[in-house]
Amino acid sequence: MTLLPSDPHVITVGADLLGEALDAQAVPRIAVDWRPPLPGTAPALARVLADPRRSAANELAVGRLLSARPLLVDVRPAADALGLERGTFLHAGPPITWERASGPMRGALIGAMLLEEMAATEEEAQRLLAGGEVRLDPCHHHRAVGPMAGVVSPSMWVFEVRDAEHGGTAYCSLNEGLGKVLRYGAYGREVLDRLRWMGAVLGPALRAALRVTGPIDLRALIAQALQMGDELHNRNRAATSLFLRELAPALVEAAPAHAAEVLRFASGNDHFFLNPAMAAAKVSTDAARGVPGSSLVVAMARNGTDFGVQVSGLGERWFTGPAGVPDGLYLGAYGPADANPDIGDSTITETSGLGGFAMAAAPAIVRFVGGEVGDAVTATRSMYEITLAEHPAYQIPGLGFRGTPVGIDVALVARTGLLPVVNTGIAGRVAGTGQVGAGLVSPPAEAFIAALNALAFDK
Repeated sequence: MTLLPSDPHVITVGADLLGEALDAQAVPRIAVDWRPPLPGTAPALARVLADPRRSAANELAVGRLLSARPLLVDVRPAADALGLERGTFLHAGPPITWERASGPMRGALIGAMLLEEMAATEEEAQRLLAGGEVRLDPCHHHRAVGPMAGVVSPSMWVFEVRDAEHGGTAYCSLNEGLGKVLRYGAYGREVLDRLRWMGAVLGPALRAALRVTGPIDLRALIAQALQMGDELHNRNRAATSLFLRELAPALVEAAPAHAAEVLRFASGNDHFFLNPAMAAAKVSTDAARGVPGSSLVVAMARNGTDFGVQVSGLGERWFTGPAGVPDGLYLGAYGPADANPDIGDSTITETSGLGGFAMAAAPAIVRFVGGEVGDAVTATRSMYEITLAEHPAYQIPGLGFRGTPVGIDVALVARTGLLPVVNTGIAGRVAGTGQVGAGLVSPPAEAFIAALNALAFDK
C-alpha cells in the first residue's frame, strides 16, 4: 500500500460477475456499462468510423431531421394523393410477395381486393393475389407509411403532411380504431363497411375542416402531447384529444351534417392521432435522406416477415433480417403462440425519436406493453447511446425536459451492441384475428450489420 499515494478505486467493466463479488464484500466500485461490438462487425466498424465524411455527413443529416416542421395540410383519396392506380396496393415494411406474406398481411390484402371490388369473394381475391394480378409495393417507396399491415388501396383516404422547412411531403392512411380492423388482417363485412364510411364521410369531413383551420402544426402538438404523458406510438390519448380540440369547431362549421358521427368515431379511438404522427415522423426522417457518408437510419419498417432499415448514405436500399415476435401483454386468452412476427411502418416513430425512444415520457405505457415504470425510463436512457442528437422540441419532463434521443446511427448500434427499443401492437398470426396484445420487440441485428457492411465496403 505504500506504493499508492491514496486509497485505490475499483472500476469494473463488462460482465457483472466480478462486480457482484466486490459488492458482496462491501467494496466500493465504479461500474462501467461496456459491451463488445456486435459479432463480426469489427472490420466494417473500423472503416466506417474512420470515414472522413462521416462526422459532417451525420451532422447535416440529423440537422435536417431536427429542423423539419411537419404541418397537416390536407386529407385526400390515395388515388389522387399517391397516384395509385386500380390493381396497385401499398403495404408496410420492405418489399414482400404474396408467397412470403404473413397472415395479417394476406388478410389486409384480401380485404383491399374486396373493398376495391376487384374480387367478389375471399377465394377469388386469394387466387388473383397468388397469380400476380396485383402490384404490391412498400408504402415507403411512395413517401407514405401505414400502421400494422399498412395496406393502402386507391379508394382509401390519407393524411397529407408537408415539411414547411424542407418542402417534403408524406402520407398516412386514416386510423380505423381497434378490434377487428383491416390493418390487423380482418376483412369481414363490418371492416369493409367501416372503410367505405371512412371514404364517404370521414375523409371528406376532415378535409373540409382543414380548409377552415388551415395547416395544423404537428410538431407543436406532438411536443405538447409528450409533456402530457404520450409517447406517440402506442399511447396517443393526449395527442388525439389535442387534435380533436383543434378540429372540432371547424368540423361543426364545415361538415355540420356529419360532425357528430365523425367526432364520436374519432374520440372513441385513442389511437386516432397515431396516423398523422406517423406521417409527421416520415416527412421528418425523409428530410435526412441522401447524404453521402451518413450512417443515420432514416427508416425502420416491418412487413410481418422481415424487419428492414434504410440509411441516409445508402439511398433506397433495404437491409433486412427476420421480424421477431414481440414480448408483452396479451388480450384475453391469447398468448405467444397466437402472435404474428412484428409488422407495420409505425417504427417510423422510433426512427424520429418517439415511441420506444420516448417511453420515459409515458409511464402509463407499461400498463399496455408490460414491464415497470422504471423499465420505460431505462429504455429511453439507453437510446441516447445509439443516437446522434437530442430533439430540441420533443422533451421529456421526467428527465428534466431533456430532448428525446433521435438519429439512430448504425455505427453506434454496432459499437455498443444496443438495438433500438420498439414498442408495438401484436397482430394475430391468423388472418382476421385482429390485435392479440402489445409489447416490446428487438429488431434483428442482421439488418444493422448488413447496413454497416454496405457503408464500409460498397463503393
